[in-house]
Amino acid sequence: MSGSKSSDGSFARAASLPPESGGEHPLGLTVHTLPAAGDAVATAQRARHGRWKMLGVLLICAAPVIASYFTYYVVRPDGRRNYGELIQPQRIMPDVTATALDGTPVPLASLKGQWLLVSVAGGGCDAMCQKHLYLQRQLRESVGKEKDRVDWIWLVTDAASPPPELAPALQKATVLRIDAAALAVWLAPDAGHQLAEHLYVIDPMGNWMMRFPAAMDTAGAAKAKRDLERLLRASSSWDDAGRPAKP
Repeated sequence: MSGSKSSDGSFARAASLPPESGGEHPLGLTVHTLPAAGDAVATAQRARHGRWKMLGVLLICAAPVIASYFTYYVVRPDGRRNYGELIQPQRIMPDVTATALDGTPVPLASLKGQWLLVSVAGGGCDAMCQKHLYLQRQLRESVGKEKDRVDWIWLVTDAASPPPELAPALQKATVLRIDAAALAVWLAPDAGHQLAEHLYVIDPMGNWMMRFPAAMDTAGAAKAKRDLERLLRASSSWDDAGRPAKP
């Protein structure tokens, strides 16, 4: 009995002592595995939070473009209607090279980065052509301080030379000669009309997105101005004046 009591007392004392640092205490396995599991959970949570943050940054960057186009194309308060016809789906600018009147090659893609107000006509420039050039200049000037975000373009579809008397009026225009077949892949007239009867609006990404009605008069030009102002206002958060600098 005395031996038994002695053994019980030794066991109790041993149990009350802390485990030795180099020992193989069975409880040590449990104690040492818990932090590893906790670290794994924390790492997984950090990775998940990182992915959400990255997605949030991407959405913030894309939000202005998405919102402006959604507002213009989808949300039209007060039953407002456009004067110009929206092109659905939009047509991407073709990868072709035009030429300046002096014969210098000019990639059509170099026009990207600005809103474009485009007319199309032969180099002889008949009365309709001259009227469109006048309206293009007036529309650009009418948007005031935003005019530096708009270029007016005359695309010449034949080999004829423009009349010399037009030169002073075209000083702020971009005049390019382009193959008519290549142009037909991009721009198109309304049914029953010719390409030269319309003015066309191109967004800064090179997409043809609007066509103004044929034979536009002064009253129609005032409505076209409102369309152009809405486009410039809707894109003001992501479109700056001038073309982006090349790296």
